[in-house]
Amino acid sequence: MGIGQQDWQHLFIGGEWVAPSSRERIEIVSPHDETLLGSCPAANEEDMDRAVAAARRAFEDGPWPRMAVEERVAALRRLADRYEAGLDEMTDLLTEEIGTPIAFGRLGQSWAGWALLDTTLQLADDTPWEQERPSMIGASALVRRVPVGVVAAIAPWNFPQVTIMAKLAPALLAGCTVVVKPAPQSPFDALLLAQWIDEVGLPEGVVSVVPAGNDAAEHLVRHPDVDKVAFTGSTAVGRRIGAICGEQVKRCSLELGG
Repeated sequence: MGIGQQDWQHLFIGGEWVAPSSRERIEIVSPHDETLLGSCPAANEEDMDRAVAAARRAFEDGPWPRMAVEERVAALRRLADRYEAGLDEMTDLLTEEIGTPIAFGRLGQSWAGWALLDTTLQLADDTPWEQERPSMIGASALVRRVPVGVVAAIAPWNFPQVTIMAKLAPALLAGCTVVVKPAPQSPFDALLLAQWIDEVGLPEGVVSVVPAGNDAAEHLVRHPDVDKVAFTGSTAVGRRIGAICGEQVKRCSLELGG
């Protein structure tokens, strides 16, 4: 182990590392010995607006939704390869950040996150992106699967990479753009993932990673340019998100209460 103190100074917005809009920071204390592991910027509502605007531009005008599925698979395969090469680094970070035993940290946390990405890519070839279906009146209909738009992916602290990747991988494969909001208790692993996304060169604006507290997170959920919210966490927060999305007739997926 021994990842060293994590002192992140920037947020990953629109494919770039940018200065936060405020000086507020999130500090992470070790569950093992209560030492300070480090800190990162806490995104505010202005930062969320920047992330959503970048995702919207990338969806409306960028290449990602317009690529052939095979091109998106190739780009995400580069990310899967980088993730696999960094499994030890991710395991060490998660072990220190959330206190999971290191053996489970590798199998149930970092490896499982990579496996979700890898499995999603393997399923791409078997997914019927277009289907001609018969109808009861004799005519046929062409069913085409298209990306929903900008996705807000909100993850909990206890299985951060697993729950992030369960949202991020299928959304990206489908052609969506994504704003990832990790839990304030475990932002470092999401920022490491952002670093890998930056290294493999996904198109500008396709993924943003913005650690934040509750107020900024609710602003993200309410944002009119967010088309879909995917949330894993408590039932109480899920009710709140479901109510907001219901008011706006916005799609949401809620995995609640364990």
